Amino acid sequence: MAAAAGQNIAVVVHRAGDLRLETRPVPEPGPNEVLLRMHSVGICGSDVHYWQHGRIGDFVVKDPMVLGHEAAGTVVKVGSGVTHLKPGDRVAIEPGVPREMDEFCKTGRYNLSPTIFFCATPPDDGNLCRYYKHSASYCYKLPDNVTFEEGALIEPLSVGIHACKRAGVTLGSKVFVSGSGPIGLVNVIVAKMMGAAAVVVTDLSASRLQKAKEVGADFTIQVKNETPQEVASKVEGVLGCMPDITVECTGVQACIQAGIYATRSGGTLVLVGLGPEMVTVPIVNAAVREVDIRGIFRYCNTWPVAIALLASKRINIKPLVTHRFPLEKALEAFETTKRGEGVKVMLKCDPTDQSP
Repeated sequence: MAAAAGQNIAVVVHRAGDLRLETRPVPEPGPNEVLLRMHSVGICGSDVHYWQHGRIGDFVVKDPMVLGHEAAGTVVKVGSGVTHLKPGDRVAIEPGVPREMDEFCKTGRYNLSPTIFFCATPPDDGNLCRYYKHSASYCYKLPDNVTFEEGALIEPLSVGIHACKRAGVTLGSKVFVSGSGPIGLVNVIVAKMMGAAAVVVTDLSASRLQKAKEVGADFTIQVKNETPQEVASKVEGVLGCMPDITVECTGVQACIQAGIYATRSGGTLVLVGLGPEMVTVPIVNAAVREVDIRGIFRYCNTWPVAIALLASKRINIKPLVTHRFPLEKALEAFETTKRGEGVKVMLKCDPTDQSP
């Protein structure tokens, strides 16, 4: 490893509008940790938001922070106590690692642990860099037929798995997915995989709706300036009935309103997209129709499921990657994401291997 020392380039946000490529020392893995040579890291909307605004809600960038949390790489060194991984293993990284065994961990909902470490959420550094160390228990070995990029995409895919589970998608479900960005798209993929009979997607962008069709959406609706009630009736029109389940992936107030109006009485609305803290919604409409409103916070226990689905080729998430940049061109990659081009922008961190 000595040869690599000092060659650890990282993408670091210092404050709103200030994104830099920096050289950092190669970390040393502690007990139960592994050192990884990063390969593929996707750019998430949250990464762009920290760069543009320096904060998301209560999470504020106070010190320089390495971005990136959708990642896969190769083990190059293992700390003491690590038995399930060895140098050379290709792994996908789950970015949220509980720091203590609290009541949430005991009940299997470790994502809700208040002290959880999470890549690229202040003050925790992410993994958009050449070398990164992580808890070995949250690194999952990739089968030979699953690419690094698929491994990196397990992070957004996990949001879809967790949301569709919370929504109760099952055989024959009629599902309305609001928003056709990366998270909307993974929800389409997962809902279809879980047995949804029909999935309708709404978005402002025709190109994003075309991508939704590619990954399995049955119907798409391009919204322009309709009222929430009008959107709801369009959804009912194409499905032939009101959806049992709505997965709201935008966080936009009007879209949440449309989600409530659209969902069948007795159905479920899952809020995935995050917008402002205070939102005006027709809550009484939901209440008297027994529409259950559920939230999600990231995901838990999803990596083994996702790897099994990818290895068995039951789902295909490769079409989500539309742009690739070497790590050295990270600033250009972030600008591309900010402009809303394509779907998923992937950064290639290993100069010796730029393959998917």
